[in-house]
Amino acid sequence: MRAIVLRELGGPEQFRLEKVVKPIPNTHEVLVKLKASALNRRDIYIRMGQYPGIKIPAIPGADGAGVLEDGSEVIINPAINWGENDNFYSKGFHIIGVPSDGTFADYIKVPKENIFQKPTYLSWEEAAALPLGGLTAYRALFTRGRLQKGETVLIPGIGGGVATFLLQMATAVKAKVFVTSSSDEKIKKAISMGASGGVNYKEEGWEQLLKEQMNGSADLIVDSVGGSSFSKLINLASNGGRIVSFGATAGPIPQIVMPKIFFKHLDILGSTMGSPKDFANMLKLYEEHQLRPAIDSVYSLEEVQQAQDRIEKGFNFGKVVLKISSE
Repeated sequence: MRAIVLRELGGPEQFRLEKVVKPIPNTHEVLVKLKASALNRRDIYIRMGQYPGIKIPAIPGADGAGVLEDGSEVIINPAINWGENDNFYSKGFHIIGVPSDGTFADYIKVPKENIFQKPTYLSWEEAAALPLGGLTAYRALFTRGRLQKGETVLIPGIGGGVATFLLQMATAVKAKVFVTSSSDEKIKKAISMGASGGVNYKEEGWEQLLKEQMNGSADLIVDSVGGSSFSKLINLASNGGRIVSFGATAGPIPQIVMPKIFFKHLDILGSTMGSPKDFANMLKLYEEHQLRPAIDSVYSLEEVQQAQDRIEKGFNFGKVVLKISSE
């Protein structure tokens, strides 16, 4: 079968298309013929050696949807071995696509419990785009963030896959959503998807502009940026508000004034991926509201280097998808 194989760490050229042996599932696994996969920034961090637990050679890719041998159309939950505790994953937890082989391939074997029925109204590309980002967004918003109808939500750095899922889900439950970006075009796209407003964080005084748009502050902020801007998020949070962090693309937070946290009675919560219950609930929410993932672009498996480049340069708004099979 065809697969993208990572044998050395480095640049985009390290994702190479090769012929490899088709996987053979054991009694606890199933074989999925993949129709589509999708990229995540995680794949790029792995390629560059900036992710824990890397073992190579390996086939990357966490997102995927396809067909079982009996013809069933399925979507794959990429969170392996979460465990029995919904609050935190087990010691054996990992994500598909390094250290175990992933979805940038014609076939993948996965544990039976990680297979869910594909929502029938979604295309293969839409279904493949949903798993990792949708799961991460659902847990951050609802399980950890405890989002309620009518609350004000702030999503910094709109444009990436998870951020667009956050926007979709929050607006679906009638939250009032605001965004930030360095791109006016991405802010316009977010508003077209249901955001109530947004500001360009490169603009002087953006923090005050955002407060004016929100008529005050945000009940819930879901952040993947970290870095020096995190302190501004504390300023933008409501008294008794919540900040959920699931990433730090801008690096470590240099300094936090702790009294701002405890005087405002803020909850600062970490979140990573999600439990099987979160995944099932995420699919239920998407089907209930007939939501469709925002697809930025679709590439062939052979074009994986161009697909990576689009994400690395920050050009994408929504998910970048790999079409694997049309059969």
